[in-house]
Amino acid sequence: MVTLDVRPQLLDTLSALRDRVAAARFPLPLAGAPRARANRDELLAQLDDYLVPRLRAPEAPLLAVVGGSTGAGKSTLVNSLVGRRVSEAGVIRPTTRTPVLVCHPADHHWFSGVRVLPDLARVWLPHHDPRDDDLLLPADQPARALRIETAETLPRGLALLDAPDVDSLVAENRVLAAELLCAADIWVMVTSAARYADAVPWHLLRTAKEYDATLVTVLDRVPHQVVSEVSRQYAALLTKAGLGDVPRFTVPELPESVWSAGLLPATAVAPLRAWLAHHAQDPGARQYVMARTAHGLLDSLRTRMPELAGAAAAQYAAALRLTSAVEGAYDGEHARLRARLQSGAVLAGDALKRWRAFPLDCTAGELLDALVESLAALLLCAVTAADERVAEAWQREPAAQAPGLAGRDPSPESAEHRIGLAVRRWRRELEEYAEEEARELERAVAPDPEAVAALAATALLGGRRARNAGERLADRVGAHGALRLRDRAERLLTEHVDRVVHRERERRLAPLDALDIHPEPQAELIAALSVLQKER
Repeated sequence: MVTLDVRPQLLDTLSALRDRVAAARFPLPLAGAPRARANRDELLAQLDDYLVPRLRAPEAPLLAVVGGSTGAGKSTLVNSLVGRRVSEAGVIRPTTRTPVLVCHPADHHWFSGVRVLPDLARVWLPHHDPRDDDLLLPADQPARALRIETAETLPRGLALLDAPDVDSLVAENRVLAAELLCAADIWVMVTSAARYADAVPWHLLRTAKEYDATLVTVLDRVPHQVVSEVSRQYAALLTKAGLGDVPRFTVPELPESVWSAGLLPATAVAPLRAWLAHHAQDPGARQYVMARTAHGLLDSLRTRMPELAGAAAAQYAAALRLTSAVEGAYDGEHARLRARLQSGAVLAGDALKRWRAFPLDCTAGELLDALVESLAALLLCAVTAADERVAEAWQREPAAQAPGLAGRDPSPESAEHRIGLAVRRWRRELEEYAEEEARELERAVAPDPEAVAALAATALLGGRRARNAGERLADRVGAHGALRLRDRAERLLTEHVDRVVHRERERRLAPLDALDIHPEPQAELIAALSVLQKER
């Protein structure tokens, strides 16, 4: 007989695996990312809400979660199993839907805390008169809440949970319904004669089969005239899906349920109630239910963990492609920029005009202004060209459509402002170097530091168009001073240009870096699974 393994070592291994799953991120919109995110969330819910709590407290009551589509009769079924109205019944659900958990008063402590479903706030209401039609919670209820009810009519060791509709129009309700099913020892899937072939309930049935969960199906609201035919067709569908051995209960459509406070006759739900009570109270049956659901979940990790690891690897590969596109574009434009600086591209347009007029019709300050403006324009062109290459490359990458990356339009104005600050800083430092050289000269009349700086900048940035700038600089500060100033100015320019390109590249990569995509999750997920397999 299958037994439940509750060794502390297994719990520690599961906790480590759970942390690895929680750390996995799939922010890039790749083809498999939505499925990976859903699988991760579902797996976390199963680990947090079922497997770990169950292994830590195997003596806790069995939790049977009653799920199904809108109008399938879940709440009526729960009310009838309890023997009084604890959950609002109706074909059309309210916009908000709070799940209701019912247990024996002696089992209340198992569910009043955060042992299971820790993310749901617990709320309690005083017992209602069965004739009271208003079972809605107060307006100030928490957004995600679980209402706890107790009933002496339920056997000890069994709790029923009426979940929201799995096909609810409200997305939060659908998510909550799936989360609640993940916490179940027993899945009680309810469908109706009118909807037993719908896709939604069959998706849940196939999921239960995939995880080898303990499953019960209830075919509800079946008209008397077609009970045999509908039951036969439903059984055939279950058999075809490989679920022929699943316990199946049929509840006929009865007029009593319409006017009997939402309750079915006890005889209509007696077989299901007896089955649930037996599995909650018989030690062997109870052990089998817990072990089957737990082992089914553990076995499912053999395929689910590699799927998550593969999705994590795909995320990292896509992030690498995006990063490489940015780095390649900026490296290429950086190399082109250095070549243009070497060729004297800065000394063009207004800067060239000012140089030709210097010093008769142009002051040193005006020449420096023109050179700084031309240098800033050259840097801005390089950054803009790099961003355009990035945008072109990213258009071919679906991953680039991630929020924060999609539609990013680098602002030329802000880049122009940042580059302008950097170039003006270079000018100030160059002028300080020129002033130092001028002070060191042993002359009665020292040369104008601004003119020295203008000549040094022209000689550095002008290329062949400014061949005589070096000679004129040497006339003012001497050959050694001119060479020393030229070298210092060149190193300073290289530092500032490299810093500008680096910072703009980092700004372009910042949204991608913020997604925090790393290669480690793939290996960590596989390693965690390997350790678990050895521990089992």
